[in-house]
Amino acid sequence: MAKKAESTLKNMLLSLTLIALVASLALALVNNVTKGPIEKVNQEKVANAIKKVLPEGIEYTINADTVSVTTEKGPANVMRYTAVDAEGNTVGKAIESFDNNGFGGKLTAMVGFDAEGNISGYEILGSSETPGLGAKADKWFQKDGKGNVIGKNPANDNLTVSKDGGNVDAITGSTITSRAFCRLVATAYDAFKQEKGEQQ
Repeated sequence: MAKKAESTLKNMLLSLTLIALVASLALALVNNVTKGPIEKVNQEKVANAIKKVLPEGIEYTINADTVSVTTEKGPANVMRYTAVDAEGNTVGKAIESFDNNGFGGKLTAMVGFDAEGNISGYEILGSSETPGLGAKADKWFQKDGKGNVIGKNPANDNLTVSKDGGNVDAITGSTITSRAFCRLVATAYDAFKQEKGEQQ
């Protein structure tokens, strides 16, 4: 019969260290196995969002760059995807924008613009908003939604919620999410306006 290890501080620390080491190795292995597939799914999600938000019926190639913008919390980087036709003309831009101050935290969306800066579409990429209220942002601001921003130009239209004097109807019962959405659209438009290589 095996001798039972004595219950001393040294033995307990040794056991805990061994357990922590095994758990760390298991987590690292799981992370290694899932990292590639998760990255692939995220890339497909972004690619699909770009197609959804850019103007339809135009053949284009995408050029991606990182743009520095100023948000309420200071400078931040966003990804900008510029759609260029066969003649080299910009036909639209898709901006992966965000706002950290939604009701549930960070709200992320892909916002599309045509060459003139009119909003051609948007797709919510990530949200922690309340189901049934803030989660309505994926449809509320679309062309058939009550807070429609499609076709509007942030340079000419006051794209803030009506409670703040703007032209956007807030999601019923979710003004904080609506404000976050309007701010991420403004951030996206700032990135849209910048020339390649320009820092704001």
